[in-house]
Amino acid sequence: MRQVAMQLDQTTITQGEFAVVERKGATISTVLGSCVATCLWDPDRGVGGMNHMLTTRSGFDPVGCDAVGVNAMELLINALNRLGADRRRLRGKIFGGARMVSGLSDIGHTNGQFALEYLDREGIPCLGHSLGGTRARQVRFFPAEGRVLMRSVAPDRRIEAPLSMPIPSGNAVELF
Repeated sequence: MRQVAMQLDQTTITQGEFAVVERKGATISTVLGSCVATCLWDPDRGVGGMNHMLTTRSGFDPVGCDAVGVNAMELLINALNRLGADRRRLRGKIFGGARMVSGLSDIGHTNGQFALEYLDREGIPCLGHSLGGTRARQVRFFPAEGRVLMRSVAPDRRIEAPLSMPIPSGNAVELF
Protein backbone atom coordinates (compact mmCIF):
# COMPACT_ATOMS: atom_id res chain seq x y z
CA MET A 1 0.00 0.00 0.00
CA ARG A 2 1.43 3.35 -1.06
CA GLN A 3 0.37 6.78 0.15
CA VAL A 4 -0.43 9.31 -2.57
CA ALA A 5 0.31 12.97 -1.90
CA MET A 6 -2.69 15.28 -2.28
CA GLN A 7 -2.72 17.18 -5.56
CA LEU A 8 -4.30 20.61 -5.00
CA ASP A 9 -7.93 19.91 -4.14
CA GLN A 10 -8.48 16.67 -6.09
CA THR A 11 -6.51 13.45 -5.84
CA THR A 12 -7.11 10.16 -7.62
CA ILE A 13 -5.94 6.88 -6.16
CA THR A 14 -5.61 3.49 -7.84
CA GLN A 15 -5.06 -0.09 -6.73
CA GLY A 16 -2.82 -0.39 -3.68
CA GLU A 17 -2.88 3.31 -2.85
CA PHE A 18 -4.39 5.56 -0.19
CA ALA A 19 -4.63 9.27 0.47
CA VAL A 20 -5.57 11.47 3.43
CA VAL A 21 -6.54 15.13 3.52
CA GLU A 22 -7.49 17.84 5.98
CA ARG A 23 -8.56 20.60 3.54
CA LYS A 24 -12.22 21.54 3.29
CA GLY A 25 -13.47 21.09 -0.29
CA ALA A 26 -10.74 18.62 -1.26
CA THR A 27 -11.74 15.27 -2.80
CA ILE A 28 -10.25 11.83 -3.21
CA SER A 29 -11.58 9.69 -6.06
CA THR A 30 -11.14 6.22 -7.51
CA VAL A 31 -12.77 3.70 -9.84
CA LEU A 32 -13.57 0.25 -8.47
CA GLY A 33 -14.50 -3.12 -9.91
CA SER A 34 -13.87 -6.04 -7.57
CA CYS A 35 -11.56 -3.84 -5.50
CA VAL A 36 -12.88 -2.20 -2.35
CA ALA A 37 -12.38 1.35 -1.13
CA THR A 38 -12.86 2.30 2.49
CA CYS A 39 -13.53 5.96 3.25
CA LEU A 40 -12.76 6.98 6.83
CA TRP A 41 -13.11 10.38 8.47
CA ASP A 42 -13.14 12.11 11.84
CA PRO A 43 -16.15 14.48 11.77
CA ASP A 44 -14.90 16.56 14.71
CA ARG A 45 -11.44 17.17 13.27
CA GLY A 46 -12.59 17.41 9.61
CA VAL A 47 -9.95 15.02 8.26
CA GLY A 48 -10.41 11.87 6.23
CA GLY A 49 -8.93 9.46 3.76
CA MET A 50 -9.59 6.61 1.36
CA ASN A 51 -7.79 3.41 0.45
CA HIS A 52 -8.15 1.22 -2.66
CA MET A 53 -7.64 -2.46 -1.86
CA LEU A 54 -7.08 -4.80 -4.79
CA THR A 55 -7.20 -7.81 -2.52
CA THR A 56 -7.61 -8.13 1.23
CA ARG A 57 -6.44 -11.71 1.70
CA SER A 58 -3.19 -13.44 0.85
CA GLY A 59 -4.89 -16.82 0.33
CA PHE A 60 -8.34 -18.15 -0.42
CA ASP A 61 -8.24 -21.50 1.31
CA PRO A 62 -9.89 -21.89 4.73
CA VAL A 63 -6.73 -20.59 6.43
CA GLY A 64 -6.29 -17.54 4.18
CA CYS A 65 -4.61 -14.62 5.91
CA ASP A 66 -6.18 -11.14 5.92
CA ALA A 67 -2.90 -9.39 6.78
CA VAL A 68 -2.94 -7.60 3.41
CA GLY A 69 -6.26 -5.92 4.20
CA VAL A 70 -5.35 -5.24 7.83
CA ASN A 71 -2.15 -3.54 6.67
CA ALA A 72 -4.08 -1.37 4.20
CA MET A 73 -6.57 -0.30 6.88
CA GLU A 74 -3.92 0.37 9.54
CA LEU A 75 -1.83 2.49 7.16
CA LEU A 76 -4.90 4.63 6.42
CA ILE A 77 -5.85 4.96 10.10
CA ASN A 78 -2.28 5.80 11.16
CA ALA A 79 -2.03 8.50 8.47
CA LEU A 80 -5.32 9.99 9.75
CA ASN A 81 -4.00 9.91 13.32
CA ARG A 82 -0.94 11.92 12.19
CA LEU A 83 -3.37 14.60 10.92
CA GLY A 84 -5.05 14.76 14.33
CA ALA A 85 -7.89 12.27 13.88
CA ASP A 86 -8.97 10.24 16.89
CA ARG A 87 -9.55 6.54 16.13
CA ARG A 88 -12.54 6.54 18.52
CA ARG A 89 -14.32 9.20 16.41
CA LEU A 90 -13.70 7.63 12.99
CA ARG A 91 -16.67 6.88 10.75
CA GLY A 92 -16.60 4.76 7.59
CA LYS A 93 -18.22 4.06 4.24
CA ILE A 94 -17.28 1.15 1.96
CA PHE A 95 -17.65 0.76 -1.82
CA GLY A 96 -16.85 -1.76 -4.57
CA GLY A 97 -16.61 -5.53 -4.40
CA ALA A 98 -18.35 -6.19 -7.73
CA ARG A 99 -18.20 -9.53 -9.50
CA MET A 100 -16.73 -8.33 -12.76
CA VAL A 101 -16.13 -11.67 -14.51
CA SER A 102 -18.52 -14.58 -14.11
CA GLY A 103 -17.03 -18.03 -13.86
CA LEU A 104 -14.07 -16.85 -11.79
CA SER A 105 -13.70 -16.55 -8.01
CA ASP A 106 -15.76 -13.84 -6.35
CA ILE A 107 -12.86 -11.84 -4.93
CA GLY A 108 -15.13 -8.78 -4.77
CA HIS A 109 -17.37 -10.44 -2.21
CA THR A 110 -14.34 -11.49 -0.13
CA ASN A 111 -12.97 -7.93 -0.25
CA GLY A 112 -16.29 -6.39 0.78
CA GLN A 113 -16.80 -8.84 3.64
CA PHE A 114 -13.31 -8.13 4.94
CA ALA A 115 -13.92 -4.35 5.00
CA LEU A 116 -17.28 -4.69 6.78
CA GLU A 117 -15.88 -7.14 9.34
CA TYR A 118 -12.79 -4.99 9.94
CA LEU A 119 -14.82 -1.88 10.76
CA ASP A 120 -17.13 -3.90 13.00
CA ARG A 121 -14.23 -5.58 14.81
CA GLU A 122 -12.47 -2.22 15.36
CA GLY A 123 -15.65 -0.48 16.57
CA ILE A 124 -15.70 1.98 13.65
CA PRO A 125 -19.32 2.64 12.60
CA CYS A 126 -20.02 1.94 8.93
CA LEU A 127 -22.54 4.63 7.99
CA GLY A 128 -23.09 3.38 4.46
CA HIS A 129 -21.88 0.99 1.81
CA SER A 130 -22.48 -0.09 -1.77
CA LEU A 131 -21.00 -3.54 -2.32
CA GLY A 132 -21.39 -6.37 -4.80
CA GLY A 133 -23.33 -6.48 -8.02
CA THR A 134 -21.69 -6.56 -11.43
CA ARG A 135 -21.08 -2.86 -12.07
CA ALA A 136 -17.91 -0.85 -11.69
CA ARG A 137 -18.25 2.24 -9.52
CA GLN A 138 -16.69 5.69 -9.57
CA VAL A 139 -16.35 7.11 -6.06
CA ARG A 140 -15.61 10.70 -5.06
CA PHE A 141 -15.06 11.28 -1.34
CA PHE A 142 -15.19 14.66 0.41
CA PRO A 143 -13.14 13.80 3.55
CA ALA A 144 -13.81 16.97 5.55
CA GLU A 145 -17.56 16.28 5.36
CA GLY A 146 -17.70 12.48 5.13
CA ARG A 147 -19.81 12.86 1.99
CA VAL A 148 -19.49 10.46 -0.96
CA LEU A 149 -20.72 10.71 -4.54
CA MET A 150 -20.90 7.36 -6.33
CA ARG A 151 -22.03 6.40 -9.81
CA SER A 152 -21.96 3.29 -11.94
CA VAL A 153 -19.32 3.41 -14.64
CA ALA A 154 -20.52 0.78 -17.12
CA PRO A 155 -23.81 -0.82 -18.05
CA ASP A 156 -24.88 -3.82 -16.02
CA ARG A 157 -23.44 -6.59 -18.15
CA ARG A 158 -21.35 -9.49 -17.07
CA ILE A 159 -18.18 -10.50 -18.87
CA GLU A 160 -18.07 -14.23 -19.45
CA ALA A 161 -14.76 -15.93 -18.82
CA PRO A 162 -13.88 -18.37 -21.62
CA LEU A 163 -13.90 -22.01 -20.58
CA SER A 164 -11.03 -22.73 -22.95
CA MET A 165 -8.75 -20.63 -25.04
CA PRO A 166 -9.18 -20.90 -28.82
CA ILE A 167 -6.25 -22.49 -30.61
CA PRO A 168 -4.77 -20.00 -33.05
CA SER A 169 -4.23 -21.09 -36.63
CA GLY A 170 -0.71 -20.98 -38.01
CA ASN A 171 2.37 -20.75 -35.85
CA ALA A 172 1.25 -17.71 -33.78
CA VAL A 173 4.20 -15.66 -35.03
CA GLU A 174 3.39 -12.20 -36.29
CA LEU A 175 5.88 -10.47 -38.58
CA PHE A 176 6.10 -6.72 -38.81
